[in-house]
Amino acid sequence: MQVSVTISGFTRLFDNDLSKVLDAAKVIDDAGVHQLVLADHVVMGDRTDRYPFGTFPYPSEEPWPEPLTLLAAIAAVTTNVRLGTGILIAPLRPPALLAKTVATLDQISGGRVDLGVGTGWQREEYGACDVPWNTRWQRLDDTMRACAALWTTPGPVKFASETVSFDAVWCNPMPVQTAADSGIPVWYGVAASGDHIARMAELGAGWLPIHITTPDELRDGIVALRAAVADRGRDPKAFHVRAGARPVMGDDGRLDTAATQAENAWLAEAGVDSVSIGTGRHVADGESLRAFLSDAVEAFAGISS
Repeated sequence: MQVSVTISGFTRLFDNDLSKVLDAAKVIDDAGVHQLVLADHVVMGDRTDRYPFGTFPYPSEEPWPEPLTLLAAIAAVTTNVRLGTGILIAPLRPPALLAKTVATLDQISGGRVDLGVGTGWQREEYGACDVPWNTRWQRLDDTMRACAALWTTPGPVKFASETVSFDAVWCNPMPVQTAADSGIPVWYGVAASGDHIARMAELGAGWLPIHITTPDELRDGIVALRAAVADRGRDPKAFHVRAGARPVMGDDGRLDTAATQAENAWLAEAGVDSVSIGTGRHVADGESLRAFLSDAVEAFAGISS
């Protein structure tokens, strides 16, 4: 089981000093963590009560660094850890510019990008970016198809859709990663239902089940998704799932390896192959981060499907 770490809480953990984030990224890389993830908010409105997953954990003024920019800096100070977004609000970016930015990041990182995408939950972000809220799903589909065309076709590239079209263009440099159907591995942070299953089966490399409420819902979603991927003629074993895990802490303040394995073994049985953990309440400083991550990597490496 691979471990993904999401960095957030820039005020509490890093005093809004992004140089400290780079220091944390080095620790994450050295600990053998598989993936480092940043979230995305272009702007934050004052209606955090509209957050659909419970109580929003941060005030409106909390900083949200632009993730692709910060990941480029992280790429320069790390060697092995994969660089992910969870999620990037793709419809807020012009598709050709997004394709160019992500391909550039993939080049400078040596092919380490995992692009998690979705539509977000705030109307305010769409208004601030002058993007219509009611077309967000069509824009997500068109954006990711356009990016895939630009990432996998040497050029000239032609593309036509309802919200984006271009004719005979080149978008270089192309990404290092070319094996996936979309070039860059694209993970979708959506529910595993209806049109979302079709979206992921077409171009998705993985699922980020942020809407999950029960273990049965997670299991059913994985079964449906991998069947849809197979129906498309793609390898369902190459479609990945990253779900949230719960580290169990011991009385000594360190992660309890055996208890963590027992608590989370069902995730592998359900078909999850990567777990997402936050540093949150378990980490107070750089040294505790190092110990926590080393223990987490050891614990989840002992869980297999």
